[in-house]
Amino acid sequence: MDSCRPAARVDLPRIAGLARELHDELVALRGGEIWAAQDARPEPLEESFGVLLDDPDADVRVGLIDEVVVGFGVLILETLSTGERLGRVTELFVEPPARAIGVGEGIADELVRFAADHHCIGVDALALPGHRETKNFFEDQGFTARALVMHRSLRPDS
Repeated sequence: MDSCRPAARVDLPRIAGLARELHDELVALRGGEIWAAQDARPEPLEESFGVLLDDPDADVRVGLIDEVVVGFGVLILETLSTGERLGRVTELFVEPPARAIGVGEGIADELVRFAADHHCIGVDALALPGHRETKNFFEDQGFTARALVMHRSLRPDS
């Protein structure tokens, strides 16, 4: 990877485009439809991500190759009922051709560093069931599963 840096306003159109790619990739997976309805950022995406750039409890990073943004990640700081803080990776996406060459790892490292700098007790990230590439990526970064969300659809067509 060439570099990872904090996102800037000039990056918002590219981040929005990558977020749409993330959406398309995840919505096709088991659990993706509920993820899209519950956790995906709302349109207009440039505005949604722009708000995060001004939020001191958020870190938005971009990963670059030859100065071209090929990935992005977002970490949000949350305060737990104990008063402790937890970092939550809400998005981490790298274009498929730029995967497995260190871009995602660089972004993840910076997001975890942000959480550590803000005295978080840990960092959570979501991997949908069956998305083994994501699960393996996070395990390689030192993450372990701590919860499993079970779902029972009540839709008549399921």
